[in-house]
Amino acid sequence: MMDDQSGLDWREGGVPVSRRFDDPYYSLENGLAETRHVFLAGNDLPGRFRDGFHVAELGFGTGLNLLAALDAWRRAGVPGRLRFTTFEAFPLPPADMVRAHASFPELAAVAADLAPHWGRERVELPDLDFTLVPGDARATLPAWTGAADAWFLDGFSPAKNPELWDADLMAEVARHTVPGGTIATYSAAGHVRRSLAATGLVASRVPGYGRKRHMTVARKSP
Repeated sequence: MMDDQSGLDWREGGVPVSRRFDDPYYSLENGLAETRHVFLAGNDLPGRFRDGFHVAELGFGTGLNLLAALDAWRRAGVPGRLRFTTFEAFPLPPADMVRAHASFPELAAVAADLAPHWGRERVELPDLDFTLVPGDARATLPAWTGAADAWFLDGFSPAKNPELWDADLMAEVARHTVPGGTIATYSAAGHVRRSLAATGLVASRVPGYGRKRHMTVARKSP
């Protein structure tokens, strides 16, 4: 099913696919399980959570990673607020985000709390401080003054969205990571891992989710 206004196709099971990049926004098998494996477990979360823990992300997409992270934060009973900054060139319309989240009833409570705020660049809840930075990350990330404890690199496939994976941008990701901070991505592309390693990060290939044999994690020296 097509949605001409937002440039999406909807696959069976409610999975949105970008017509711009010809790539699904998350795994066709189980998007939530993929997010938990790649971005949460890949960054040793929720075990590292603490008040003010800062997640940064390249590629906000449907916001599923934010929902999963906030759900994990709440389930872990972490006091204080989770900080979450995401960089997105093509934000989805709120209605499409809500439609995508309906496929994950396990996240219904978190989705309901955030649904009224979609479309805003700043969201503040008692346990969340969220910022969406619109525009091309190659321009916006170098100007960012923050630094993340954990990065979610979740752009579309490097083969289809190479701009979000180039060496200069990976260098900016490393520069905006705190000492001891971590990075995780579903991508196992060698050039992504080499770009991360070239910045001084310790990058590794580890088991991926589902049919994807490998993914990449990296850590900045303390």
